[in-house]
Amino acid sequence: MLDDIDTRLIAELRRDGRAALSDLAERMGLSRATVRARMERLTAKGEIAGFTVLTRGDVQAAPVRGLMMIGIEGRGGEKVMARLTGIPAVMAVHSTNGKWDLIAELGTQTLLELDEVIHRIRNIEGVMTSETNLLLSTRKAGRK
Repeated sequence: MLDDIDTRLIAELRRDGRAALSDLAERMGLSRATVRARMERLTAKGEIAGFTVLTRGDVQAAPVRGLMMIGIEGRGGEKVMARLTGIPAVMAVHSTNGKWDLIAELGTQTLLELDEVIHRIRNIEGVMTSETNLLLSTRKAGRK
């Protein structure tokens, strides 16, 4: 179970994963040793799974990005997922609950390419409905 200090530390690391221990300690009003011990404990427990870097190349490789929410007809989810993972512009596929069955992260060089990918996905057998949102900016990078 995370306490308030752990939660605050994780929030600070999400804002700046490269922050110096002394900077984190100052912002949180804790000692450097306390911050280090907390980070080590959170890492050992698996609460912090790792640190990552988002490079300019990661963003420039697919400057037009979007999230496509997909509704599947019947029980065709596995087949649709398999087809999606075979499309180069599909960066990741997530199963989910709620209104949508799958969420596909898309990345292309141009809007025209994104439009083509969206049409290709909509024509996959088993895709019943979809909604796509463009990602305009990213302030916090996730894991790949």
